[in-house]
Amino acid sequence: MHFPTASATLRPVRLKDTTRKWAYASLHGKYGDDAVKNACVHLDDITDFEKLSDLEKYDKAIQSIAAKAPIRICPKEKICGSATLGDAIYHVVPAKYKGEYFCGSVSHLTLRYDKVLKQGLDAYAQDISKRLEDRLLTASQVEFLHSLENVIDSIRVWHSRYLTATKTARPDLYKLLLQVPFSPARNFHEALQSLWFIFAFARLCGNWPGIGRIDWLLGDYLHRDLQEGLLNISEARELLASFFIKGCEWIQSNTPTGSGDAQHYQNIVLAGIDESEAEVTNEVTFLTLDIVEELAISDFPITVRLNKITPLALKEKIARVMRHGGGIVAVYNEDLILQSLENLGYSKKEARSFANDGCWEVQIPGKTDFAYMPFDALQIFNQVIGLTEENIPVFNSAEEIYSAFCRSLHDTIQTLYRSNVEEAYVCKNSGWQARGKVLPSSVVSLFEDGCIVHARSYFDCGPTYVVRSPHMGGAPDVANSLYAIDNLVFKEKKITFADLVQTLKNNWEGNELLRLYTKNHYVYYGNDAEEGDAWHTRLLNDFADMVDSFPAQNKSPVKFIPGVSTFGRQIEWLPSRCATAFGYKKGEILSGNDSPVPGTDLFGATATLKSYCKADLVRQSCGAALDIKIFPESLNGDNGITALVAFMDGFLSLGGFFMQLDAVDVQTLLAAQKNPQKYKTLSVRVSGWNARFVTLNKEWQDMIIERSSQNLH
Repeated sequence: MHFPTASATLRPVRLKDTTRKWAYASLHGKYGDDAVKNACVHLDDITDFEKLSDLEKYDKAIQSIAAKAPIRICPKEKICGSATLGDAIYHVVPAKYKGEYFCGSVSHLTLRYDKVLKQGLDAYAQDISKRLEDRLLTASQVEFLHSLENVIDSIRVWHSRYLTATKTARPDLYKLLLQVPFSPARNFHEALQSLWFIFAFARLCGNWPGIGRIDWLLGDYLHRDLQEGLLNISEARELLASFFIKGCEWIQSNTPTGSGDAQHYQNIVLAGIDESEAEVTNEVTFLTLDIVEELAISDFPITVRLNKITPLALKEKIARVMRHGGGIVAVYNEDLILQSLENLGYSKKEARSFANDGCWEVQIPGKTDFAYMPFDALQIFNQVIGLTEENIPVFNSAEEIYSAFCRSLHDTIQTLYRSNVEEAYVCKNSGWQARGKVLPSSVVSLFEDGCIVHARSYFDCGPTYVVRSPHMGGAPDVANSLYAIDNLVFKEKKITFADLVQTLKNNWEGNELLRLYTKNHYVYYGNDAEEGDAWHTRLLNDFADMVDSFPAQNKSPVKFIPGVSTFGRQIEWLPSRCATAFGYKKGEILSGNDSPVPGTDLFGATATLKSYCKADLVRQSCGAALDIKIFPESLNGDNGITALVAFMDGFLSLGGFFMQLDAVDVQTLLAAQKNPQKYKTLSVRVSGWNARFVTLNKEWQDMIIERSSQNLH
C-alpha cells in the first residue's frame, strides 16, 4: 500500500494493517463505484405526486431515501451509516420523478452538531412539538415545522434499518445505535457515531455540509475516556480513523475529469479558543493530524486556527503534515478573524465559535445561511480601459483610470447588493422572509439555529444569520495592470495609452520586445516591493470600503461582507479575458485567490506573504486566501520544520487571514499527467478544496503546475 508523499521523510505507520487496507480500498474507489451503481430512489409510485406542494414532494423524497437507500456495513468500520446514493455526489437530492431530479440540495454551510451530541435528536422533536403550540403560526410555518418532524421520522427509519443490519452481524455497532443519535452520547465512541450518523444522513440526502470544529465537539468525550481508562490513545486513533475513511465513500475509481473530486465541502476546523477563551487543542486535534499524516486522506480539508498562544507542539505537528504535500492542512489567523467578526457586530462569545462554510469562508456554524457572489475584477478593468469596447477612452494618468475603475467596481457591488439583498428579502408580518420561491431544505434546516424558533427554512430567513458576500477575483491582476500602465505609459512614456490598449487587443502581436520588457522589468505584487504592492493594497482597502457602505442603506437582516477569492475560476474566466498590460497573453493563467500571478513571484514565499499582508485584511470579513507553494526539499529534516513554523508565526504577526500551503514537486505532477494510473491518490490543494490530481482536466492540471514554482526563503 502506497500513500503518496512529497517528502523524503516517509509517512508514519500507526494504524492497524487492516485499517490501512480499508483506507487504501476506499481511496481507490471501492465505495464510490458502488454508490454510482445505486444512483437514486424513484418516486414514480407516489400517488398524485405532481399535485403535491414542493415541500410535500421533498418530504416524500426524504422518506423514500431513508427507507430505500442501500445499507452498507464495512467489515473494519467502527461507526456506521453511509451515503450510498451516487447522485448525492452531484449536489442534488438523489430522488427522481419520471426520470428527472426535482430538487437541488444545500452546501456552503456547517451544521450544528453539538446539540445532537449533548441532548440527542429527541430534544429536537420536543422543540418542534412545543413550537407547534403557537396559534399565531401561518399555514406555511406549520407545514415547515411538520417537514422538520418528517426529517426526524426519516432518520428514525434509516436508523432502524441499521439496527436491524447490525444486531447479529455487528453487535458492537448495534450497541452504539441503541443510544445515539436520539439520546445523548455518553462517551467518545458514541459521540463519534452520533456525529457521523447525522452528517452521513445529510450527505445521503444530497447536501454537502462541513464538519466544523471536530476537536471541540469530541475532545471532552475522549479526554474523559482516556482519564477513566475506557480507551487508550491507539484505540481512539482507530475509532477516529473510521470517520475519515468513511468520508472517502464518494471517491470513484474513474472520476470524470474537470475541476477535481473531493469538492464536497466537508471541511474540518481545529484548535483555537472556545467561547470561554480556553484553548481547544486536545487529543482529538493531534489524532486528526495523525490520521491525515499517515493516510493522506484529503477529502476533509483541514484548517487550523492559529493564535499567539498556539502550542509549539501543534505548529510542529502541522508542519510535519504539510511537508508531505497534498495541501490538506491550511491555517487561519484566529486573532485577526475574531476582530473582524466583532467589527461586524458578533459578540465576542459568538465570534469565538467561528468555523467555515465547508470551504474556507468564515461563518458562525449552525447559525448561518451563507452565499458568496464571485466576480472578475479584471474583466471590469478591461472594459474600463476600452479593451473590450470599440472605442478607446482617453486617460491622462493611472489615477484617472483607477477612479473610473472604482466607479465601475462600485456599480458591480451595488448590482450584487440589489439582487441578493434588497430584491431577495422582504419584511412581512414583523418578520423577514425570502421574496421568491424557496428551495426545500428541511434536512439542513433542522440543524441550523433559528429555523425552529422562526418556523422558517434555511433559505427563508430561518437561521440566526443571513450572510451574503461579494468575492472579488483578479485583484492582483488589476493591481499589476495599473502598476504596469502607470510606469510604461505615464512615467516612462514608452507607448501611448491608446497604442497600448490596441496592442493588448492584438494580443501583443508585433510588440514582443515591449511585452518582454513589461513582463520582466517591473517587480509586481508578491515580491515585497512597495511600488508593486501599493496598487493591490489600495484596491483591497477600497473594495472593503465599497462593500461596507451598503448595509446601512437597508434594514434587512443580511450581513453584506467582502471577500477575495477565485476558487479556481481563473480557468473559466480565461475565454473572456484579454492580454494584460503586465505582459501576459490572452489564455495565460493569471492570479488565483489573492496570490501573485504565476511567474511574477520572484523572491519566494516570505516576500509573497509580506505583500499579501500589507492590505488591512481584517476588513475582508469573509476571507482573503493566499496560496503558497513550496518545494518539498525546503522542508526536509528538523530545519525544514523549524522554517515552516517560523513562516506560520510570520503569517500571524504580519496580519494574514487565511493561508493554504502545499509542498509540491513539479516533476511529480508532470509524471502524473503522463501516467495517471500510477498517481491515482496524489492530492493537491486547488482552492478551497483538495482534489486528486488525476481528476483534474489538463487546464486545471496546468494551472496547478504553473503556480507551483515558489520556494521558502
